[in-house]
Amino acid sequence: MSSTSQASVRITSLLDENSFVEIGGSVTARATDFNLKLKETPADGVITGYGVIDGNLVYVYSQDASVMGGSVGEMHAKKIVNLYNLAMKTGAPVIGLIDSAGLRLEEATDALNAFGQIYQAQVMASGVIPQITGIFGSCGGGLAMIPALTDFTFMEDKKAKLFVNSPNALAGNRAEKCDTAAADWQAAKAGIVDVKGDEATIIAQMRELVSLLPANNEVEAFVEDVTDDLNRVNAEIAGCAGDTSVALSILADDNAFFETKADYAKEMVTGFIRLNGATVGCVANRCEIVDEEGKVAEKMDAALTVAGCEKAADFVKFCDAFEIPVLTLTNVAGFAATVESEAGIAKAAAKMASAFADASVAKVNAVIGKAYGTAYVAMNSKAMGCDITIAWPNAEIGMMDAKMAAKVIADGQGADKIDEVAKEYAALQNNVKSAAARGYVDQIVEPADTRKYVIGAFEMLYSKREDRPAKKHGTI
Repeated sequence: MSSTSQASVRITSLLDENSFVEIGGSVTARATDFNLKLKETPADGVITGYGVIDGNLVYVYSQDASVMGGSVGEMHAKKIVNLYNLAMKTGAPVIGLIDSAGLRLEEATDALNAFGQIYQAQVMASGVIPQITGIFGSCGGGLAMIPALTDFTFMEDKKAKLFVNSPNALAGNRAEKCDTAAADWQAAKAGIVDVKGDEATIIAQMRELVSLLPANNEVEAFVEDVTDDLNRVNAEIAGCAGDTSVALSILADDNAFFETKADYAKEMVTGFIRLNGATVGCVANRCEIVDEEGKVAEKMDAALTVAGCEKAADFVKFCDAFEIPVLTLTNVAGFAATVESEAGIAKAAAKMASAFADASVAKVNAVIGKAYGTAYVAMNSKAMGCDITIAWPNAEIGMMDAKMAAKVIADGQGADKIDEVAKEYAALQNNVKSAAARGYVDQIVEPADTRKYVIGAFEMLYSKREDRPAKKHGTI
C-alpha cells in the first residue's frame, strides 16, 4: 500500500500489524467526460484489500478523500463490489471506512449504476457475512444508504457527517439549530449509529466487535478461553433490575458488555457479552440509567416503545442470522401510552414479537422484575418460543398490576375491598410461583446465582436444532 493518505492510515490502524494486502491498487477512472481523463485518480479514490483482526480474515475498503473528494465513480464502485464478491466466496466480514463527497458528477449514469451495484452486493451479503461501516468524513445523499444497509455503524463524533439531505436543506432548519448530520443526532434520534467517538476509539471498538462475531452464517463465533468463574455469585445484581446494561456487565465473562446503539431508545438495551467464552446477544428492558457513581441519573417508564421494539427486533434478526444465542432480561409493565406511540406501537411490537418467535437460535429469558400483559408476551416469553425461562423470586408475572386489576374486579365496592382484592390477586395471579406452577417459568433462582444458571441453560441448549415452516420469507 504505497499511499500515505488518511485512508491508508485508517486501514493500518484497524488491521493487525503488516497484515493488509491491497487489491486493485492500479485501478483508475476510465471516464473521459469533463476532461476527467486529465485528472489523477489513484486507486480511483478507494483503497481495497484484505487483512486480519486478531488473526481473523476481514475485507476492507477505505475511501480516499484526497482523490476527487473520495467520490464514487464507476471503477471506485466496481472495486467495492469485487471486494464483496471475494468476501462472499470466502465467508469473511466486510468493513467499509467512509469519507466521500458522494456520487462523482462527471460520470453521471455510469456512477449511478455502479452505486446501485454496491447496494445490490450489500443486500445479497446481508445475513451471510457481517457488514460493518465506519464513517470518518462525509457520508451524504445516496451514500447514507450504505451504513443503513450494513449491520453495525461507527461514527467519528467531531468531523464526520451522515445525511440524506443536509441540515440546511431541511425546511425551517439550519445546522447550528439542529445538526441532523452529526454523530450525536444520528446516534440518538436516527438510530443508525451504534458507536461514536474519536477515530482511535471507534477503530478500537470495531476491532472488538469483529472479535465477538462469527466470520459468516455457517460458522460459530470464536470461543475464548475462560478465566472468569462460571459459578461466580453476584449479590449486587439484585439492585440492577432498573439499569440492565449494568446487570449484563455483571453477568458477562470479565464483566465485558459491548453495547450497540447505546444512545438510541435507551429504554431497550442491546449488545453482546461472552458467557463461558461464547458470544451471546442480549436484549433487555431498562427503566433507569445509573451514572459512574452508582446514582440514578435518568428514569423512564418500564414500557415498550416504538423505537425500543424496532431496535430489539433488528438486533434479534442479526443474532438469528448468524447463529448467536439470545438472552433477554425482562422487566416490562406495558406499552408506552402516548398519542405519538399509539401511531406505531402495535406494528413495532409485532415486529419484535415476530423476530423472537422466528429466531431458531437458543433463547433464554430471565424475568428480573415486572412482566405484565402482552408486553411481556412479546418480550421473548415461553409462549413465543423461548427455550428456558428463569425468574427471580420477587418477579411479578401476570396480566397487569394487582392494584389496577383490583380496581376492575372490585369496581364500586370501596377502597378497602379494592385493597383486599389487590392482595389476593397479587398472591394468586402475579406471584412468580403461580407462573412456575403452570410451566411458564422453568427455574426460580436467586439474583446472585443468575450467571451460573444462564450459562447452564446455554450449555444445555448448545446442540439445539429447530426447523421452521418452508417459505420464502415472512412478511412482518
